[in-house]
Amino acid sequence: MRALLAVLLATTALPALADVIPATSTITAVTVYPDGAKITREVTFTAPSAGSHELLVTDMPASTEPGLMRLQGDEGTTFGAFSLRADRLPPREDPLTPDQQAAKAEVERLETAERTALAGVEAVQARIDAADARAAFLASFNGGLPDNATPEGVKAMADMIETETRTAREAAAAARLDLWPAQKALETAQEDLAKAQAALDALPARDADYTALAVAVDAAAGESKLTVTHYISGASWRPFYDLNLTREGGNKLTIERSVLVSQATGEDWTGVDLTLSTSRPADQAAPSTLWPEQRWIVPEQSESELAKGGARMTAADEAVAAAPVAEAMPAPVTAAAGMEGDTVVYHYPRAVDVASGVEDLRLSLDRIEAAPTVTAVAVPRWDSTAFVVAEFVNTSAEPLLAGEALLFREGVLVGGTSLQPVAPGAEAEIAFGALETVQVSRDMPVRDSGQRGFISTSNEASEVAVLKVENLGDESWPLRVIDQIPYSEQEDLEISVDAKPAPTKTDLDGQRGILAWEFDLPAGAKQEISLGYNMRWPDGMILQ
Repeated sequence: MRALLAVLLATTALPALADVIPATSTITAVTVYPDGAKITREVTFTAPSAGSHELLVTDMPASTEPGLMRLQGDEGTTFGAFSLRADRLPPREDPLTPDQQAAKAEVERLETAERTALAGVEAVQARIDAADARAAFLASFNGGLPDNATPEGVKAMADMIETETRTAREAAAAARLDLWPAQKALETAQEDLAKAQAALDALPARDADYTALAVAVDAAAGESKLTVTHYISGASWRPFYDLNLTREGGNKLTIERSVLVSQATGEDWTGVDLTLSTSRPADQAAPSTLWPEQRWIVPEQSESELAKGGARMTAADEAVAAAPVAEAMPAPVTAAAGMEGDTVVYHYPRAVDVASGVEDLRLSLDRIEAAPTVTAVAVPRWDSTAFVVAEFVNTSAEPLLAGEALLFREGVLVGGTSLQPVAPGAEAEIAFGALETVQVSRDMPVRDSGQRGFISTSNEASEVAVLKVENLGDESWPLRVIDQIPYSEQEDLEISVDAKPAPTKTDLDGQRGILAWEFDLPAGAKQEISLGYNMRWPDGMILQ
């Protein structure tokens, strides 16, 4: 960025202008991409006279990229060269908003209250210290009497010491009674001050690390407006879903959509018009490039030639060595500024606040509903229960973007998943947790030879398994049971399958050897599937 800034300063130097107009900007609109954001700012300034001036906007974020900045003035206002100043920045005022002014006044009031409470504690402590000192002085009297002391004088002195000591002790005790309320008042004042300071700190603040935008403008006398659009990193949004599957009254999938918006640009966004775009200006914007791949052949080398360590090079070898090597070129990355085009955007209807670096703002989007096909899917080889799976078509006109999702079945949270992108009109499949009422198992019966399950010899191997499913619930479920057998692409490796009943689908979803049985399993019903296979291969071969 610094190098680019130096080039801009060198090539677009501002003309010498008669006066400098300092100004600040207000963020009015933000378009957030999955990585980065487009910021629209308005700068209102007052020109003292018609003609050319230098406008100095002193609150641009330090990470602003000058090459990705666009300016637009009011009718009758034109601008020329502009640059960003990263150093030698002029001092700027930090005007407070009405909320900040009120919060700061409250902090100052409570600071005064804290000092008053502290002074009260110190005054009570001074009374205690004075009374204790007086009592200590009286206690230090050693009883020495003057030579001409009379009994009456001694008695009077003793009475005085007794009276004064009692008075001092009582004064100290009374002061100590006042100390606790004074300390409590100080503690309360300090707590109130801390809360008021936290409230002030929580209000939107301006970026402490900033740069200044210097623009040569030609404007009429009076107030004018300049709109600045620039792009910045440190902002993002991501989708979040609540998926609720219900079967009562017909299968229905409700997709509650929301987004989480976060930003760490260094400045708070307050009352901005927010748009979320699915465009990715920071990602690859052009197809990857393929480079010609030259292949060649060379004569085989004998063992003696190999032993020589390649001391001699054949003509073909020399040609290979001289041939240029095509290096893998990096895929071009283009920042397509403002190219939202036909991409999906979401405009939030109300102004929002997004604090920098401290929160994820969650905004709700509209709801999408689908009529899914719901099936209980069982994989007895690995699982002990079936799982609820919903297949649906995205009938909306916009894609479902990749994002986190919470899964609800009949309104009860059953888990979470990562939703993959689903284009408009595309099919998708989502699992909605275990179905404990449908129990499954895979048993290996004992063979005649006393062996269980898998039997193998030198050129033959076989396996028999019994798949069992049982519906312990009170409702019928459409069920799909999935298992597998090995497959071969060699004629010499023969594989025969014996399945009762026969599978509904073979090579499920194009996967060789994956079998599926589909049927309805009524409440309280059981179903068994026998699956066996046999493999044979020639002698002298090894099964892998």
